[in-house]
Formats: sequence, structure tokens, C-alpha cells
Amino acid sequence: MTAAISPTAIDQLCINSIRTLAIDAVQKANSGHPGLPMGAAPMAYVLWQNHLRHHPRNPDWADRDRFVLSAGHGSMLLYALLHLTGYDVTLDDLKAFRQWGSRTPGHPESFETPGVEATTGPLGQGTANAVGMALAERVLAHQFNRPGYTMVDHHTYALVSDGDLMEGISAEAASFAGHVRLGKLIYLYDSNDITLDGPASLTFSTEDVERRYEAHGWQVLRVRDGDADVEAIDAAIREAKAETSRPSILIVHTTIGYGSPNKQGSSSAHGSPLGADEVTLTKQSLGWVGAEDFYVPEEAREQFLKAVTQGEEAESEWNDRFAAYRSAHPDLAAQWERRFRGELPSGWDDALPNFETGENLATREASGKVLNAIAASVPELLGGDADLSSSTKTALKEKGSFDGQTGEGRNIHFGVREHAMGSIVNGMAYHGGVRGYASTFFVFSDYMRPSVRLAALSKLPAIYVWTHDSVAVGEDGPTHQPVEHLMALRVVPNLHVIRPADANETTEAWRLAMERTEGPTAIVLTRQKIATLDRTAHGDASGARRGAYVIAEANTSGSETPDAIVIATGSEVTLALQARELLAKTGVACRVVSMPCWEIFEAQPDDYRESVLPEGVKARVSVEAGVTLGWRRYLGEKGRAIGIDRFGASAPGEVAFEKLGFTPESVAETVKRLL
Repeated sequence: MTAAISPTAIDQLCINSIRTLAIDAVQKANSGHPGLPMGAAPMAYVLWQNHLRHHPRNPDWADRDRFVLSAGHGSMLLYALLHLTGYDVTLDDLKAFRQWGSRTPGHPESFETPGVEATTGPLGQGTANAVGMALAERVLAHQFNRPGYTMVDHHTYALVSDGDLMEGISAEAASFAGHVRLGKLIYLYDSNDITLDGPASLTFSTEDVERRYEAHGWQVLRVRDGDADVEAIDAAIREAKAETSRPSILIVHTTIGYGSPNKQGSSSAHGSPLGADEVTLTKQSLGWVGAEDFYVPEEAREQFLKAVTQGEEAESEWNDRFAAYRSAHPDLAAQWERRFRGELPSGWDDALPNFETGENLATREASGKVLNAIAASVPELLGGDADLSSSTKTALKEKGSFDGQTGEGRNIHFGVREHAMGSIVNGMAYHGGVRGYASTFFVFSDYMRPSVRLAALSKLPAIYVWTHDSVAVGEDGPTHQPVEHLMALRVVPNLHVIRPADANETTEAWRLAMERTEGPTAIVLTRQKIATLDRTAHGDASGARRGAYVIAEANTSGSETPDAIVIATGSEVTLALQARELLAKTGVACRVVSMPCWEIFEAQPDDYRESVLPEGVKARVSVEAGVTLGWRRYLGEKGRAIGIDRFGASAPGEVAFEKLGFTPESVAETVKRLL
């Protein structure tokens, strides 16, 4: 610095540096949302300068505070903060905002930019991600903290907007967080009363956010002047941190587009560049007269970069404590390091069940047995369901119910909150150190779909267990009978959808899900009982690890080229095997392929795929209790798909199957017609 500058003046200089970087980047890109960064800059600055415990040189330090920009359209606020506080986000990165290949995409992406904790933008998602992060913090604190050794002690902050709080997922997340009393979760609500279309009163006029969150069990604090009163913002954050028995929301009243003479306080500042002339006027109003684009005063840079030294000191002190912890608790220290490397414990799958031939078992029941065997050897595994554990069989026996105060218990009772449940599990994955799963009926995967899509985009190893997978659900009828869901989920890039054929394939499905680290896995399971297949007569269930495999050859010797191939998934594999026996009696040599996971099969080498589905065999039939769209890729022009291109009907499951054409006889007849 060339001269002394008052604390108030340096604060204002730093806040305006955030604002001007944001409007310059948006203007250069000719695209983006300048309004939120301009209005929310004071609260973000106070949080990052005075409270956020982080280390810019090591964004992955395990005991850092987490900051989620749920209002992801305001991404330049976060990018400016990351650049100014010393993360590996350069000025050139800011200048490449929203451009092809840049590290500053239009909405924050956790895998793209150092320091971005969660991929946000679809409104409401970050509110639930933050709940998952706070939940993970509590679990780790319970599992690792010991008297004299506090290794886990951090907060989760989320900056949320009017739009976030309109989304239903935010209500689900807030209700859950209040119920389990996540006291280290803090929302900063940028209450600027403006949305894209105009004033928030167009759509958000009667709701009392304060009373809503109080009803959810949150502490509610209010800052009347979020544009300038940094002391009030600081005091509110301190009060929120002091409240440990319930989550907190700070309602901070701000002006969108603050500083813009002609656009502040209006929707025109929300989602469009200010325009060159207005940028000039705005900089003049903020005291940035004559400054070039992307200008940051040296005094402001020095102030922001204190975060580097503070972060180094905080992590160094933690590392010293961890060294002492390692001496006192070597097994726990080793487990900590393994879990944050994303590795499974040695021998984790040694006790996985091997089911007896002929045992009649719904794959949901088999899944429950496998899940509990895994939980016994993988302490980081925890999860829950949408109030359906007695049906989905996903309860962990003798592992207790999760308590958000202590972090004890590994069964999370999400309640009937499917959308938030999916995003909370995603938040746990973002946090690290734990493995989360979520479960409900397959038809309700629709309620989770935005969360599932973001998990796939962000390469999160979340696990979704969906049961009651077809019209065999029976009497509950078409509202509860999924038909289009398998195909709808298969089109999501980087999502593995596994529908096992019997209990032993279910074991393999869980093995695949647990070993996957670069994306989510869906395990889709039956309500009805299925006979466990004889693996001495059929292909070993380990073939499921390759996505598809020959479960029954055309004859016992396996030497001849088959006349036809039947490809099936899930419970329909049994139908296909029965049809094969009928066909054999008429002299038709039919191979049966079990294809539990399209995505894994597509990743196999060409020669393996050819060995399973030889190009020369044109007579192919698929059997799956769902829509037939998409099967053409495996059937070719001459093949036929047996499926359900309509909604189901209320009837006993076996009756529904028969009426809709799912019998061994219909499968065999379809093959014969092809031949």
C-alpha cells in the first residue's frame, strides 16, 4: 500500500472490486448475470474475509468450511472471490468467462474450477447439497473426534436466492435439516425481491420466509441493509455460528445490480450484461473512475490475499493435531486417509453373500442382505429412504438412526422428500469421507431426476436404490408401475443403470456401485420373488460386471452358432430362460443374454461385445418390462422387442405380466416368428 487506508474504506474497496470484476466479465462475455454479484458482494466479502475457514492453496483440505453458491447464476461472484483470495483462478480465467474450454463456465461446476464445492445453477439444488455437506460433517465428527482430538469441526454455508427458496426442493431440504437439527449449517439469503421476469411480488408476495423457516426449526436472523452495513452482516454470521442446536438462515436485504444508476433494483440487472455505457456509469458511481477493465487496486489484493496466509496457518495447525492424533489413534488416522482418498477397505467384499440355487428371493430382499454385509465392513456407508425402508429393504440393522446433533447413526430417515433426498446424498459425496445411498420406489425416481442428472454431470459416486421396478408391482396400479423409467434414465450420460436378474446378480450390482468413483449408480430391483438361478448350468453372475454376458448358451456344449438370441434384463431373464427350453424342444438353438447394465456393456472392447452378440445372428428378441424405445441398437432391423409401450393396470403382478404378454410362450413364439 502507498498510504494508510481505513478499515471501512478497505472493506468498500474490496467489495467494489468484486462488483467490478463481475460486471467486466459479464460484459466481455456479453452474457451472464451481473445483478446478484453486485448486490451480494458485501455479505460474500464479510463471510470470506472474516469467517470462512479455507486454504486457497489446498482447496481439498478436509476440515475446511464449505461454501455453496446455490444461486449459481451469480457465478461471477464466486469466481471473483476465488481469484482474489488466491485460488488457481487467474485474471485470464475471468476474462474467458462463459467461453469454450474455460475454467469459469456459466454456472459453477465442481469438477472444473478449483474451490467450487458443488455444481449449481438449477435453483434449489445447492440448498440441499449444503444440507448433505453439513450432514457429512456431523457423521465424520462422531466417527473420528476423540477426547482431546477434534479433527472435524467446520461449517457449511450456502448463499441462496429468492428463486432457490421458491423451488420445492428447498422446502424439503429445510424441513429435513431442521428436523435433524444441523446446527453447523448456515444459509445467507440474498433477499433482493427481484426475479428474471420482474419484481418477486409477481410470484412470491404472500409467503413469510422468516416464519416458514422458524416453523422448520431454524434460527432466523435479519440484516436490513445488506448493501452497506458490513458490521451488521458480520454480527449476524457470528450469531448464527454461536447457535449449535439448529440451522440458521440470515435474511440479508440487498439491492440487485447495486451501483448501476439506471438498472439497480430492477430485473434488467438480473440476467443480461449492463451494457458498455452503463458499466462506465456504474464504475463512476462506485469510485472506479478511469480504471481499466478487470482492474483491482493493490490495497484490495493485499487484503484478499490474507486468506492464503490464514489458510496456511489453519491447515498447518490442523496437520500438527492430526500428527498427534495419528500417534494416539493410528487405526482411525489410517481410516481417515483411506476414506478421503476414496478407497474401500481391504477385503470389504469378502463377506458378500452367495445365494443358493432355487432360493426364491425378490432382488430388493437380496439387496438388503448385500447392503448390510457391506455396511459391516465399510463404516463410511450410510443412507436411507423416502419413508419406505420396510419395502425397499435398505435399513442398516443395528446401525441406529442419524442424529444431526451428534452425528451418530447410519440410517437416515429422509421422509417423503425424494428430490431433496437425492441432492442431500449428492452433498455427502461432494463433501467426501462418506458414501451415501438413497432409496425409494422406482416410479418415484422421477422426483429425484434433477439430482440424479447433476450427480452424473459432477461425477459423484452416489448410489440410488430403486425397488418395485415394473408392472409386477401389481395391485397398486399404473400410478406405481414404472414403464418408461429405465429408458428415461439410460439416456443420462455417465449414469450406470443396473437391473439384476437374480440375487447373485444383485450382489454384483452392489459390487459395481461401491467400486465406482467417477459417477452415480442406480440399482433397480424387483418387488416380486425370483428364483435364484443355477449358476452351474448358467453363466456365472460375475459376468454382470461386464454389463452383459451369455447366461445360457444355445446348447449345453456351447459349440454351435445360435439360431437366435434373446436379450433380457431383471426378472425377465427367467422368462427368457424358460422360453429357451421351449424353443429347444422344437429344435431352435437359442442363446440367452443377461444385460443388467447397458452403459457398462457399451464400454467393453469390441471383441467382447461381438462374442456376446455376434453380428451374424440377426434373429434377436429383447424382453424387458418397460418401453421398447432404444432396444433397436441391440436388435438391428430384423429383431423384435417385447416390452410395454403403454401404462400398466391394477391387478396382481403375475396377472399383469401375463395380460401384457410376458410369458415364456409369448417369448418363444416371437422368436419362432422371426425365424
